Amino acid sequence: MDDTAAGADTAAPTAAEQIDALIAKHPDWRGARLAQLRAIIRSVDPAIVETWKWMGSPVWELGGIICVGNIFRGKVKIGFMDGAALPDPKGIFNAELEGNKRRSIDYFEADVVDEEGLRDLVRAAITLIADRASAKAAAKASANKK
Repeated sequence: MDDTAAGADTAAPTAAEQIDALIAKHPDWRGARLAQLRAIIRSVDPAIVETWKWMGSPVWELGGIICVGNIFRGKVKIGFMDGAALPDPKGIFNAELEGNKRRSIDYFEADVVDEEGLRDLVRAAITLIADRASAKAAAKASANKK
């Protein structure tokens, strides 16, 4: 029997395909909003990688996790893993403000997206991740010299 027979193509969907499917599954404002936020996040740096984690969450990474998105019943959420450490001069973080690690933005149907504010947060997260990696590498190099 030929290996290319029907059913032989069982490759798992890519993260991008899974995100596309999540957006398509929500043909209302929520799918459109996640698509808009996705485009904004990806516009910051072409090296940003999309992944799919935690049983169904879109994740954007560049040397580490920048942010996680998801669709909920009445909102679309973008969560920054290290949001508490990021500057937010435009004050767009509006959720998970009480913790010392994460910060999120909950978008509701009538909300207007501050595109530049979101880009600024993504840039700040990328910088934070890179700075932490540099500090870790420097510490390791210093430890190896001893």
